Amino acid sequence: MGVPQFKEIRRAYGFDEVAIAPGSVTINPEMTNTDFSVDGITLSTPILGSAMDAVASPKFASTMDGLGGMAVMNLEGVQTRYNNPDDMLDEIVEASEESVTGILQKIYSAPIREELVGERVQEIKKSGAKCAVSVTPANTKRLAPLAAEAGADMIVVQSTVTTTRHISNSSVGLKFPELLEMITIPVMVGNCVSYGVALELMETGIHGVLVGVGPGAACTTREVTGVGVPQVTATLDCATARQEYYRRTGRYVPIVTDGGIRTGGDLCKAFACGADAVMIGTPLAQAIEAPAAGYNWGMASPHPDLPRGTRVKVGVKGTLEQLFFGPTSVTNGTQNLIGALRICMGMVGASNIQEMHEVAEIIVAPSIKTEGKYYQLGLD
Repeated sequence: MGVPQFKEIRRAYGFDEVAIAPGSVTINPEMTNTDFSVDGITLSTPILGSAMDAVASPKFASTMDGLGGMAVMNLEGVQTRYNNPDDMLDEIVEASEESVTGILQKIYSAPIREELVGERVQEIKKSGAKCAVSVTPANTKRLAPLAAEAGADMIVVQSTVTTTRHISNSSVGLKFPELLEMITIPVMVGNCVSYGVALELMETGIHGVLVGVGPGAACTTREVTGVGVPQVTATLDCATARQEYYRRTGRYVPIVTDGGIRTGGDLCKAFACGADAVMIGTPLAQAIEAPAAGYNWGMASPHPDLPRGTRVKVGVKGTLEQLFFGPTSVTNGTQNLIGALRICMGMVGASNIQEMHEVAEIIVAPSIKTEGKYYQLGLD
């Protein structure tokens, strides 16, 4: 007689634990189409910039737009708390390791100034760029209408973990159907990691779902709370929800894998697992154009009671154009991400992202660091 189980442990997979099997048909990379669309907005580069102050200034948003992507500006960061946010960024960058968390908490304790919401949105729009902004659920009803009125093209409602059934002391919580009546622009919501929650979020009428809890380079949620699901499993589960919702309704709700993507290989695996686009932060923070001089930190880093992120020094590696399109001389996959995606699509025989979902086979594989890469590790 077997021993009864208290809980069943499910195996989950991260990017380093899987590989993409080559297809039986191949395509010239230049014939592939990487477009990503959400409710009338189309990006030729299917990359969103994380809503981190280190990578989401109005100037950086304009640069990303010029390269086909879209930055997401944090409406609860330094851009809407200070007239001169660059001064605050400099203070964070120059802080010592011992003092930086306290300085983050101090800087982010300043009140959000509603007049700056519209000013920053208009600053992005005046450059000719598309404007996406991020808010937490607690501030959505106050800030989202201001951003929409100022000309924002998309609202991203983000928290560490988002569900449709949140229990709180508030008598009037955020209900996404009500939000969609308040504003007429697309609304993306995150973050989640499970089939059930992704499906319930789609059923509220929102336009996109962000996937990822705990994988980001500057995120310490798994260390602090133990909560998180590796991105391969999370993306596969949420993509399954998208397909089921599409089968039921005929409405396609894209999913965006958010966090944990360091290389072209990671990015390609996210799309092979079902992502329609990806959201990245730390790779963007390594760009010459990024506003924080080679540093990055997350939205939960300044939490006054329980910080769940840290400032990380990532260095300055090259231009944003090199990151997306090359040319590059680095051999570790950290630049020319779109070139890597196009070549991968060609190898599996996918002419566009949705075909990538259908034809790319994901297999469990040894870590690339242990499979024939002896000399790359610098071992004798």
